[in-house]
Amino acid sequence: MFTLAEVASLNDIQPTYRILKPWWDVFMDYLAVVMLMVAIFAGTMQLTKDQVVCLPVLQSTVNSKAQPGMSGKADFTTVETTTGQGEEKDSLGRKTNLDFQQYVFINQMCYHLALPWYSKYFPYLVLIHTIILIVSSNFWFKYPKTCSKIEHFVSILGKCFESPWTTKALSETACEDSEENKQRLTGAQSLPKYVSTSSDEGSPSANTPMITKSGFKFSADKPMIEVPSVTILDKKDGEQAKALFEKVRKFRAHVEDSDLIYKLYVGQTVIKTVKFIFILCYTANFVNTISFEHICNPKVEHLIGYTQFECTHNMAYMLKKLLISYISLICVYGFICLYTLFWLFRIPLKEYSFEKVREESSFSDIPDVKNDFAFLLHMVDQYDQLYSKRFGVFLSEVSENKLREISLNHEWTFEKLRQHVSRNAQDKQELHLFMLSGVPDAVFDLTDLDVLKLELIPEAKIPAKISQMTNLQELHLCHCPAKVEQTAFSFLRDHLRCLHVKFTDVAEIPAWVYLLKNLRELYLIGNLNSENNKMIGLESLRELRHLKILYVKSNLTKIPPNITDVAPHLTKLVILNDGTKLVVLNSLKKMTNVAELELQNCELERIPHAIFSLSNLQELDLKSNSIRTIEEIISFQHLKRLTCLKLWHNKIVNIPSSITHIKNLESLYLSNNKLESLPAAVFSLQKLRCLDVSYNSIALIPAEIGLLQNLQHFHITGNKVDTLPKQLFKCVKLRTLSLGQNCITSIPDKVSQLLQLTHLELKGNCLEYLPATLGQCQLLRKSGLVVEDHLFDTLPSKVKEVLNQDTSIPFANGI
Repeated sequence: MFTLAEVASLNDIQPTYRILKPWWDVFMDYLAVVMLMVAIFAGTMQLTKDQVVCLPVLQSTVNSKAQPGMSGKADFTTVETTTGQGEEKDSLGRKTNLDFQQYVFINQMCYHLALPWYSKYFPYLVLIHTIILIVSSNFWFKYPKTCSKIEHFVSILGKCFESPWTTKALSETACEDSEENKQRLTGAQSLPKYVSTSSDEGSPSANTPMITKSGFKFSADKPMIEVPSVTILDKKDGEQAKALFEKVRKFRAHVEDSDLIYKLYVGQTVIKTVKFIFILCYTANFVNTISFEHICNPKVEHLIGYTQFECTHNMAYMLKKLLISYISLICVYGFICLYTLFWLFRIPLKEYSFEKVREESSFSDIPDVKNDFAFLLHMVDQYDQLYSKRFGVFLSEVSENKLREISLNHEWTFEKLRQHVSRNAQDKQELHLFMLSGVPDAVFDLTDLDVLKLELIPEAKIPAKISQMTNLQELHLCHCPAKVEQTAFSFLRDHLRCLHVKFTDVAEIPAWVYLLKNLRELYLIGNLNSENNKMIGLESLRELRHLKILYVKSNLTKIPPNITDVAPHLTKLVILNDGTKLVVLNSLKKMTNVAELELQNCELERIPHAIFSLSNLQELDLKSNSIRTIEEIISFQHLKRLTCLKLWHNKIVNIPSSITHIKNLESLYLSNNKLESLPAAVFSLQKLRCLDVSYNSIALIPAEIGLLQNLQHFHITGNKVDTLPKQLFKCVKLRTLSLGQNCITSIPDKVSQLLQLTHLELKGNCLEYLPATLGQCQLLRKSGLVVEDHLFDTLPSKVKEVLNQDTSIPFANGI
């Protein structure tokens, strides 16, 4: 037989699982243990004492028993055993002719023939039935596909219950809410009417879960508020609470997609109910078969001479009492199973509502859950409803955001933020915040900040405190769909001048961006393909009446129609494509005030005709396209104000002579093309101050370059030039001369005529020495002379001294 400890181990579950055991399951576990004890007790008694004792029935006695009314109360033959003689006699002195061994044989034979099977196997049946009931009760804790979920759930639930966020942090929420109530009661008139008070902003109310309302006491004359002491949530507790929010989110996504635990629990309850009915039915039929008296007909008359025996079962009385006890336990067990089924189907257990928690707390966004997640919470409620209430706090985004705000504000203090403020290229104070959970409150205390950059902050919120930052004029939102309170929006609308928005999809652009009426510069970087153009069209740009600069870095196939809403006001339009071909350009004609236009990497093959209508155009940049010919350049003669033309990084082979018609051109960029020569027409542009033809295949610098008396910057790096014409040094206004990576063998002494030269690049040529006349270039210093070190060493020492003076000049100028 099994020991009680061995069998009871089947009913063992982890102590932490007790919160998932409702009262009926606990009660049934105790009933199962009692049934186990009944089975083991009956089995032990049967193994040690169970037997039958049989005596032969003589013929005369049989006849007398055949009479009516004699069964069960007949006068049994009394047998006298004469020891030592081996003979037995009845009460009349008749011998039975049976010895001791024959009686043992008959007893064993009649135990199997005459004794009913139920009397022999009753303890084993009870044991088997009890084991089945125990397994059925705890199978959902053992089955792998449910055990892992239950174990994970219990682990998270315990941590959520004990988390400091449900005590310390919620106390802070209550205190902050008390202050809000105080302000509302004492100075409601002082608050702006347009301050946002929606729950989306994460504003907690006074009814925070697990926080008593006794802390608020109001007087008839003056509201008095008793604020409980606030305990700061330390960094470790805050990190643990953040991890719990993430675990709860992932667990919910994993468990809510199925109802296996619910079905398994219902199935095992149905099995126990069916088992109860089955046991009750067959036990009721066999209960009467357990009797003290039995008649045995072993059919061994040829061996012993008797055909019938009267037998007694010594365990019958005890087994009957145990059977009655077992039936009583089974009936109680069965009624509890029926109650469990009633509970399972009385309400939809695959749905769980936190409505009561939402009403009692400020976390009104706690979502209702379903399937196995809901069922586990219903089971926990049978143990203690406080568990699910505290667990619900970790399902709330408002709660999570509040925790992030508290942790963030503790970590990013004013002093720490001040250390991260730097000066940018425009000498403005700039703060760059990257991958934070939110925007720290202390940011808005930096009142002298000029530029604020927020990058990869998904829950960024801009509160009314931003109105303190009177110097703020530039804001960067990089993958940061910031939410703005009404007061903050009013401030940004009136003060913000420059806005950078970087996004993945156009829907991420905050709606308030299109309402910043005083915005001067808008930079949009992200996906604006043809499908999303319809979406951006929903938020018209026409409200941006003061917008001057629009920068779009995207993959456009056409200029979005809504850009034309601000076209009359734009002075600069920049479109940087990712290589997508820009086909439709007709909208450009409406941008009559555009002075600067950049269409880069748009796969343009020719200069768009729409550009020729921009009468106020001063600078045109068509960088990184596929332009091969620029014959249309003759039409630029109508653009009287055009001073800068950038056609670099294209596939241009030659420059047409019609370029002479652009009389006012001051800067011409043709680098990184396929030019092999410079036509004389280029040198007729008398106003030209900057000429860049670097990285082409030009072999000769024409002598006509001397005609460009206003030329200040000449770049011809990366070509095939081998000699420098003396006319080049007639351009006495040259400040920058880039001749690197060519085939030049010598530099004429006339370089000394370039008295305003500050930058000279000669590196990558075939030079053997540098002319000593470089020392006469009064503004040239070593930092502006780009040559190999060994060439610099060829200069006379006095020239070197002159050129090395650059280290002290900036210092002197600074003083």
